[in-house]
Amino acid sequence: MRNYIVLLKALLLSTSQLNIYRYCKDSKKRGKITAAFIGRIVLYVMLMGYSMAQCIGYGRMGMASSIPVLCALVISLLSFIFTFFQTNGYLFNFKEYDMLMSLPFKPADVASCKFLYMYSKSLPWYMSVSISMMVVYGIYSKCSAFVYPLWIILSLIQPLIPMLLASFLGFLTARAGSGFKNKKIIQTVFSLGFVLLFFAGRFIIEDILRNNKTADVLQSVSETTDKIAGIYLPARWFSSAVTGTDVISALLLIAVSAVLFVLVFIPVGKSYRKINSALKNNAASGKYVMKEQKSKSLVNSIVFKEFRRMTGSTTYMTNALLGQILSIIMGGAMLIVGFETVIRIFLRETPISMDKLYPAIPFIIYFLIGMMATTAFTPSLEGKNYWIVQSLPITKKTLYQGKMLFNMYLTVPFTLLATAAVSYSAGVPVTGCILFMILGIALCAFSTCWGCVCGIKFMRLDWENEVEVIKQSTAIKMYLFPNMFVTMGLVVGVVILGNIIDYKLITVIMTAAVSVLTLICYARAMALSKK
Repeated sequence: MRNYIVLLKALLLSTSQLNIYRYCKDSKKRGKITAAFIGRIVLYVMLMGYSMAQCIGYGRMGMASSIPVLCALVISLLSFIFTFFQTNGYLFNFKEYDMLMSLPFKPADVASCKFLYMYSKSLPWYMSVSISMMVVYGIYSKCSAFVYPLWIILSLIQPLIPMLLASFLGFLTARAGSGFKNKKIIQTVFSLGFVLLFFAGRFIIEDILRNNKTADVLQSVSETTDKIAGIYLPARWFSSAVTGTDVISALLLIAVSAVLFVLVFIPVGKSYRKINSALKNNAASGKYVMKEQKSKSLVNSIVFKEFRRMTGSTTYMTNALLGQILSIIMGGAMLIVGFETVIRIFLRETPISMDKLYPAIPFIIYFLIGMMATTAFTPSLEGKNYWIVQSLPITKKTLYQGKMLFNMYLTVPFTLLATAAVSYSAGVPVTGCILFMILGIALCAFSTCWGCVCGIKFMRLDWENEVEVIKQSTAIKMYLFPNMFVTMGLVVGVVILGNIIDYKLITVIMTAAVSVLTLICYARAMALSKK
């Protein structure tokens, strides 16, 4: 137990942003940590607000007794998803593996502490849901004071079982893909499936609210959660302990979680080194045939390196391809059901002539394509290998040009396909479609260069897990939020201008303006590369 505490404390202290803020003298770094902390608090508050709103609906419908089951299931689902996508990076194949395994600790101790570390990093999300639901449940059920500490204690235990299951499945998934050239492909498919499912859920919820189906849906959800709780015993134990102060159910949840933890990590500890070795190495093929070697330009070699890096990372691939996949889905939907039908869904039957929306087509597509630029995080992904890049006989300028070219290869084809599909569905003439494609290419170039400026300016090399760079870094926030809000403003602006001047002229003007901004951002990125 002392080994667990020592290792866990060391891991938390070495990666704690609060600890870095305490001892760091760099004002810029302290400012970044403060901004990240505020952003995280905002996300927690949003999650708590959503959870409370959902439970208030239960309370008003007289179904407050279903809130504990809902809380247990939501926490379990979140912990399963978070853990499944973080297993390869926190528990297996992590950056400091060689250092930790050289310390005088058993492999089982290291594996257990990495699991507890992953648990502690995700715990604020689970507790945000739990505490907000507990408050609403207490208001509507008028429960005794004993329920509140019991609720909080069991909420700390509730994520363990789904996390253990997700860790095991995450390992099996990674191990199953370890024999493939692109070993992350299985997990990437699951990741994109989850993201697209949640994206579609937004329209389902909107339809429910617009057609006054809330009461029926809440009743149906309550019945469904009760049925799931009958199958998933930890949720039933949590609900029974809270609603009926059933001590036996509470003890069962704690005891089963502890027993499963031991049962999982005893065998994992025995083969922990073999597991990590398998994940770190590719399977060799016995049918290798020597072929003609082709030379590539230096920039294209960097592009190929980025492609290999993307296909080797689930998080990278999911974030880099999400917008492109959504754009193709949108284009296909418009070809099938029609441009006007899809637009009416977003505009909520607002009366507007469809031809007035023509100037907005390139920006609507760019809103999806440009939601993430790989150049915003690839400079930071070099991490501990950054010194190798610096020692290579290539300039930083060439390195960043290769990263920018890779993002162009990744975005331009999807932009052209989506633009052609949407333009054809909307009945845009060929000349207009060509102009839209040119503007789309210019927007991709701007996205690439602006992302590179953010990626270099806010480069972070001391990351512990690539998720911190690809999803949570300051560079991503600086790229994403201005880009997103400006694009939304441009959609509205060009529609208004479409009522005054011809959409072709608007497209030409916007192409010129975006091209100028792209050149400015490119020059800035090249200037930053010299520092």
